[in-house]
Amino acid sequence: MLGSLFHAILYQPIFNVLIALYNLIPDFGVALIVLTILLRLALFPLSQKSIKSQKELSEIQPEIKKLQQQYKDDKQKQAQALMELYKEKKVNPMSGCLPLLVQLPILIALYQVCLNVFKPDAFSALYSFVSNPGQVNPMFFGFIDLSLRNIPLAVLAGLAQFWQTKMILPKTDNNKSKTTKTGGMAEQMSGMMNKQMLYFMPVLTVIIGFSLPGGLPLYWLVTTLLTVGQQYLPWGKKDKKKISNGVKNN
Repeated sequence: MLGSLFHAILYQPIFNVLIALYNLIPDFGVALIVLTILLRLALFPLSQKSIKSQKELSEIQPEIKKLQQQYKDDKQKQAQALMELYKEKKVNPMSGCLPLLVQLPILIALYQVCLNVFKPDAFSALYSFVSNPGQVNPMFFGFIDLSLRNIPLAVLAGLAQFWQTKMILPKTDNNKSKTTKTGGMAEQMSGMMNKQMLYFMPVLTVIIGFSLPGGLPLYWLVTTLLTVGQQYLPWGKKDKKKISNGVKNN
């Protein structure tokens, strides 16, 4: 039941849009990039809301750290104080996770599409109004085979993930090293988690990207670059400067 629903709602529409694009643009890689852009446009309102929430959460980081320090010995009061702060500032700390949760089933569907699209029997999933190309050439720009694993694309996807992660991490002040040592376990743990996230996510992206057909890391690379660009949209020049400073100081 769930498998049929997944096939009808995600796999089949994505497969048909990709084949329709391939019929117009006889380059599988370019068609996949265009599909990625279309998917990002469809998710734009959701991801824009998430980015706005991340910005608001970043702005109240000093107040969060103050509360963590104030109630470092009472986790219950600390959690209550943080919830009151989020409510007062109208910030949802979990909203940044929603786009990832939405992207996961799309990524699974795209993985299945990239595995099946080169098989002749895959075209049975085509809608009646989408022309059957007979076969799909996996070559991207004539020399990159997207049906096989591709190390350069996996590495590029990892580097893009590193860039994006570095952008969204809160700014750290190098002059506060002494404060960090005496600033309580919560702040130290937060710093450690940020550092782990900065390096763990890109490495994981490379490992997963290398184990999949080249179309998947290409999709993730383009998605990440579009996300990086989108992070600048809600903010003015002053905020862009803050982001740049944050990247330099991290």
